[in-house]
Amino acid sequence: MSKIKIKQIRSKIKRPFDQKRTLEALGLRGIGHVVEHNSDPSILGMIKKVEHLIKIID
Repeated sequence: MSKIKIKQIRSKIKRPFDQKRTLEALGLRGIGHVVEHNSDPSILGMIKKVEHLIKIID
């Protein structure tokens, strides 16, 4: 399974509660924080939900 690096680029302030929880579930704690996950369907679904707040790093 391939790995995906995710970086938070926008704040979760003034976002709906479910988007805040999704960022927490991905392990993102603040702007500039980077995490690495396996590329599986559940992670890809979470990425899709908050794609306007994050950036995928190659």
